[in-house]
Amino acid sequence: MPNLKNPSPPADGYRGRFAPSPTGPLHAGSLVAALGSWLDARQNQGKWLLRIEDLDTPRCIPGADQEILRQLLTCGLSWDEEPSWQSQRREHYQNALERLNALQTIYPCTCSRQTIASALGSHGVITPRNQEMVYPGTCRPSQMMANDAIAKPATAWRLALPPNLVMEFEDLMLGKQHQALSQGVGDFVLRRRDDVFTYQLAVVVDDAEQGITHVVRGQDLLSNTARQIYLQKILGYLTPSYLHLPLVLDEHGEKLSKQTLATAIHTENAQQALQELRKAAVHLGLSNLPDGKAISIAEWLLAATQAWNRKITSS
Repeated sequence: MPNLKNPSPPADGYRGRFAPSPTGPLHAGSLVAALGSWLDARQNQGKWLLRIEDLDTPRCIPGADQEILRQLLTCGLSWDEEPSWQSQRREHYQNALERLNALQTIYPCTCSRQTIASALGSHGVITPRNQEMVYPGTCRPSQMMANDAIAKPATAWRLALPPNLVMEFEDLMLGKQHQALSQGVGDFVLRRRDDVFTYQLAVVVDDAEQGITHVVRGQDLLSNTARQIYLQKILGYLTPSYLHLPLVLDEHGEKLSKQTLATAIHTENAQQALQELRKAAVHLGLSNLPDGKAISIAEWLLAATQAWNRKITSS
């Protein structure tokens, strides 16, 4: 079992980030995540980084990344370092995968979703369509070892979890959280059969190498946090603080997303951007913000930062 002791935190203070996928322009839900993470960085006098998560290229829309950058700048949400693109960092993820292989913690898997569903079904386990299937360990070897053919095509790579693994962490907004990873998730994929690195591995590597100390994101990603923390510990990375924001829901109670055909926010000019920011602030529970039409975005963001500080310190 690898040493799970946390390394020392970086010495340069708060470093946060916003990491959208370029599958379309920003919508109301993604603006809430952007604004919340930006305000948390600013009220902590920290840095806010922008990362474009474009590994899943079939889902990415050409030009969407540049439109997202434009929307953020129109909203006054400027970043403090050069933006990064995950598609330019595959070598970093491969290096992490090879480290895990040397630690004898990953194994190849040829299972399709249908194979997994059939294996679960044979034991009477039926997974609802909108839920993640718990991997039953079909391809897991009886004894873990380093693999020579880590580049073998058409093979996924899974992280082997110890039995009865339960991860606990403190969410800065939601309080104590825990998840039984072995029973609730199972061995999870780090690189897919189509040679695409998964969100779980890429985000852990990026957060570590960018020195991220605080992750502020939507509650739809809360269920990923425990497995990311476990992966951080295996790789010897710092575990950042986590804060998960309330989701924007549509009229059916579903998360507002590009998959549910969420419409883009209106940011053709500063006045439109300010209107969208005000709506995002309401969703974040910020009160006593100026609503006069004469106020600039910079002035409004300063007031919003102060309101965020009041909200966080009083919770």
